[in-house]
Amino acid sequence: MFKKDSITGHLACLIAYSIFGFNIIVCKDLTSGHLISPLAIFCLRSIGAGGLFWLLSAFMPKEKVEKKDYLKIFAASMLGFFTCQITFLIGIPYITPMDCSILTAMSPIYTMAIAALVIKEPITWQKAGGVAISFAGIIYLIVSKAGGAGGAQETTMFGIFMIILNSLSFSMYLGIFKPLIGKYSVVTFMKWIFLFAFVVSFPFAGKEVVTLDWASIPKIQLAELLYLIVCATFITYFLIPVGQKRIRPTLVSMYSYVQPIIAIVISICIGMDVLTWQKVLAAFMVFGGVIIVSYSKSRG
Repeated sequence: MFKKDSITGHLACLIAYSIFGFNIIVCKDLTSGHLISPLAIFCLRSIGAGGLFWLLSAFMPKEKVEKKDYLKIFAASMLGFFTCQITFLIGIPYITPMDCSILTAMSPIYTMAIAALVIKEPITWQKAGGVAISFAGIIYLIVSKAGGAGGAQETTMFGIFMIILNSLSFSMYLGIFKPLIGKYSVVTFMKWIFLFAFVVSFPFAGKEVVTLDWASIPKIQLAELLYLIVCATFITYFLIPVGQKRIRPTLVSMYSYVQPIIAIVISICIGMDVLTWQKVLAAFMVFGGVIIVSYSKSRG
């Protein structure tokens, strides 16, 4: 059976990646209007989410960060937030949500390889089999969806390249910085992650952010921006380290498989799609693979 600590990690990852599932659609709409540049959106995320983490830290016991770790946290910020989110925001206008989901589904494979190299997480046959079953399920789900009306028509090679970079950078973040993340509280770690991201992005996007004509932005896109900052940045980047502390990096990244499922659920809810047995089967394959990996034996 799962331990209580492990259940907390799974629940944190499930909620975070469910939010990311909505975020694929939100970012697609927000960036396609070209009213705010990707770098300015990133800077606003750094200001908004970073401000919330620093505010939250004021009500928590003070935690000292070792001087030698600041450079490591800076590197984590550049890899897990700056590179990851900039490539996503730049690439999402040039790729359909479904194709984006296919590419992000590759992240557990990247993470498993990186974790094996960096923190010596063993790749067992059981773990590899679980990843393969989940990956087969998500590909089956997306292919069956794309086979209907409204198939992908907007994907470009540039969009594919950006989303691959997005998945690779986040997978490297999950695999490389797990020991560092476990060393500090989530709030302490994240307040520095976002401060560093703000310091790097503001010199390039500060002028646009300061002079932005908020009145010209439609209310729906303002709501999307608010969702992006509060839900898809503050809440998710709070929850993912909670998961990282409790379950293995490969398993954390496997929750990226939730994203396309969320996209299809949204389509069903708004009448754009119908539930079929193929989608139910694919969902069982995805979560079956997660369970197999979670029960795989890990040495060290």
